[in-house]
Amino acid sequence: MHQRDTVDDIVEQWARARPELDAGPMALIGRLRRLNVRVDNALREYFTACGLDSSEFDVLATLRRSGEPYELNARALLKSAMVTSGAITNRVDRLSAKGLVERNPCPTDRRAVLVRLTPAGKELIDGALAGHVRNEERILSALDADERNRLDALLRKLLIAHGDTESLL
Repeated sequence: MHQRDTVDDIVEQWARARPELDAGPMALIGRLRRLNVRVDNALREYFTACGLDSSEFDVLATLRRSGEPYELNARALLKSAMVTSGAITNRVDRLSAKGLVERNPCPTDRRAVLVRLTPAGKELIDGALAGHVRNEERILSALDADERNRLDALLRKLLIAHGDTESLL
């Protein structure tokens, strides 16, 4: 017998209330949503300890993984974050005020601005990354390597089926 979770109770309630419905899809989506909340909370707690919020971490990490000179235009940041241009502007404003990024004019397009990690931003994100990976390892620790690989493949399949195939950068 497997250990029960909260979703098991919800599925049982639906089975009683609407026995003709297959609650299987509700169970899977419900578990994904409930897990997402718990993962977001665990990530937010770590980022807060680093003096960041999750959106700031995302911008710094995106710039860092872009490679030297750790600089992207606002459009590339926008595409990576999947938020509005106003949201990116607010994130960059906050990070700039903290001295973690700087805005520079684009040499090839006067209308464009490049956002670049400052040395302090690079130091912060480099220091935060190892702890972030340890935190994610802790979050996934209930699964062995084979289970993680299978789950990763299944989630990739769902993302592709729902159109998440475009490169972010």
